[in-house]
Amino acid sequence: MSLVTRLTYALPHRWLSSIARSLAYSRHPRVSRWLIDTVTEKFGVDLEEAAEADPRAYPTFNAFFTRALRPGARQPDPDPRALLMPADGRISQCGPIRAGEIFQAKGRSFTAAELLASEDDARAFDDGLFATVYLSPKDYHRVHMPWTGRLLRTVHVPGRLFSVGPNAVRLVPRLFARNERLVCHFETDFGPMAVVMVGALLVSGVETVWGGVEIPQYGDRVLEKRYDGAGIELKRFEEMARFNYGSTVIVLLPPGVAELAPGLGEEVAVRLGQRLATLSR
Repeated sequence: MSLVTRLTYALPHRWLSSIARSLAYSRHPRVSRWLIDTVTEKFGVDLEEAAEADPRAYPTFNAFFTRALRPGARQPDPDPRALLMPADGRISQCGPIRAGEIFQAKGRSFTAAELLASEDDARAFDDGLFATVYLSPKDYHRVHMPWTGRLLRTVHVPGRLFSVGPNAVRLVPRLFARNERLVCHFETDFGPMAVVMVGALLVSGVETVWGGVEIPQYGDRVLEKRYDGAGIELKRFEEMARFNYGSTVIVLLPPGVAELAPGLGEEVAVRLGQRLATLSR
């Protein structure tokens, strides 16, 4: 295990993330410009795709990091049977959920029940499909709907804030089931769908289009919010949430409804709106 990964076990995760949040929301021009310039140069951010291409137009680093794309920069797959990739990034892993287990990396897995913090919720996805998408600091950080769905509830699961970079994914057991996360449960015309927003070290927050800031506050217990009667329906390709720094989104689908798109696999680069899977019924 690398020294950096070993250190993350001992680091005060939430304290460091709180500092990062203060910097990300700072309106001091020197702070915001330094952070924006550093990330743009280090990670090769393509601002030509942004609705606002001038890095000096963003009042804070967080405004830059959660920037909108210009109209038409991403398009949904035209096949009406295609479930869509929820974000730009890279596939961490994808495939079947076997005996309730979700593959994390070679020799490591976690259960759907651990991820969702519910044995009952996990049963709906037994023998279904999962896709884990890692968003790096250069990526567009808004998450969109893979398919049209009605929001039933969210579950805020407290946890650690380990890095979710490729090295940590290989080395930290059950990483995605240990990090703080927001589980979003939807009802669709093919059955249940879960979209899980996983926090990470230095991630300052998760926001949803229906509830605003969800994380922080960091949780000390599982918190469920119900939306059954709220009539919140989000269309395929519509924005649903955003990260305030790089992290991971996991999509869970029930069994027998779809087949993953060919060519998807570990470390494959993906773009919002491309085909994630194809409905089979």
